[in-house]
Amino acid sequence: MLKQLLARKTDFNEPDDTHGPTLRRTLGPWGLTALGIGAVIGGGIFVITGQAAADHAGPAVILSFILAAICSTFTALCYAEFATLIPVSGSAYSYAYATLGELMAWFIGWNLVLEYGVSASAVAVSWTGYFLSLLQHIGSTFNMDLSLPAALTNAPLAFTADHQLVATGALFNLPAVVLILLLTWICYVGIRESSLANAAMVALKVGLITLVIVVGWRYVDPSNWHPFVPESQGHYKYGWGGVLRGAAMVFFAYIGFEATSVAAQESRNPQRDLPIGILASLAVCTVLYIAMAAVMTGLSSYTLLGTDEPVVTALHGHPQLEWLRWLVEVGALLGLSSVVLVMIIAQPRIFMIMGRDGMLPKVFTRIHPRYRTPHLNTLITGAGIALLAAIFPLDVLGDLVSMGTLIAFMAVCAGVWILRHTRPELPRTFRVPFAPVICTLGILSCLALLSTMAWYNWSLMIVWTLLGLVIYFSYGNRHSHLRSPVADAPSTDA
Repeated sequence: MLKQLLARKTDFNEPDDTHGPTLRRTLGPWGLTALGIGAVIGGGIFVITGQAAADHAGPAVILSFILAAICSTFTALCYAEFATLIPVSGSAYSYAYATLGELMAWFIGWNLVLEYGVSASAVAVSWTGYFLSLLQHIGSTFNMDLSLPAALTNAPLAFTADHQLVATGALFNLPAVVLILLLTWICYVGIRESSLANAAMVALKVGLITLVIVVGWRYVDPSNWHPFVPESQGHYKYGWGGVLRGAAMVFFAYIGFEATSVAAQESRNPQRDLPIGILASLAVCTVLYIAMAAVMTGLSSYTLLGTDEPVVTALHGHPQLEWLRWLVEVGALLGLSSVVLVMIIAQPRIFMIMGRDGMLPKVFTRIHPRYRTPHLNTLITGAGIALLAAIFPLDVLGDLVSMGTLIAFMAVCAGVWILRHTRPELPRTFRVPFAPVICTLGILSCLALLSTMAWYNWSLMIVWTLLGLVIYFSYGNRHSHLRSPVADAPSTDA
């Protein structure tokens, strides 16, 4: 049993058509970079920034973004090396399978469900807030009542201040469900269509965010940045502890830069283009995040930003900037939509690779003969994401997503170092510079952010892990192809 749990997969070079119809290789470096930016810019700028500033870091949320970016950079370099070594769509799951063994690979793959599937649900919940704000704005402008019933725009479950899960009386979050189902349909019909939709949204939201930064900078009041690091008021409430806790919160904003690695089997030249996509998307997003955090905390007191739409809140105190509210709300809707879209692209492809390894049922491996997408897998994933978004609020989902991602990042950093020792002969078109130092710093920085998580987040993580282990030992362990290799019959189900 122990040998099986520690078994590593060493062959990732099977032909694309081994399992029947193949994914379509259409993405170049720009398409991959756009996927990364599409996955990253969303909830971080439009939601999490304000909460982190108001509750933990104050104006020093700028430093929180820098710390989270440093942690992400260590990991991004490791992802870039792995992406050239193992150019398949399994991302950190496949990397862990090659270095840490089957059980750890399953654990990482299960945590990637948090990073992509649950993250998409959390972002869709944020999208609802900006959608309702836009409806209210349009209604007040044209003297119309466009409000939706509260029972159809809120989650039926919520956490109280003492972390008790209670019923709210609402039915479900209808706007979030509609968004997810629409984007699931786009992902169903093809990667080219999904990539074009994402590229259009990325171009628009980056343009709008840049406009807000440039115009808003003229109205920044430097006095709002003092004190830059507010005096500590308790555990992780301001002070340097608050900056670190803020970094753990805004780390949620960086989740997705490695989503480009999930499109490895749809990249025209993965060994060259994947490192470009991973590192370029992280660089662009880091600059925009830091600039936007500086403008938001300069326009308004950080104590006022703990709202569902903090960018709009920051603009409220400046009547001359009221015209930007429309653009912010449209930009937020586009930004959050593209994040959900990329997550719905990514999650089914990870499930597909896990299915091909025998860790999940074969239904997850089937490719549509016309659209060349994992169609049934996409429908299953979209339905699951919609269900989570319908019933759970953002505060239940956000920290859990960050925890799962940090654990996956640690595995990738450790994996690069391990593979340097166990398989030094493998050709690497991209190499992590000073690998022992970078990998170690990546692991330590992830641990530092994990250390700030509250006990109830850890309890949820334990429950999530136990659920994953039940699935692994009841199905994955018994059907693993490393245990009993099975030749998959090509499947062409429509």
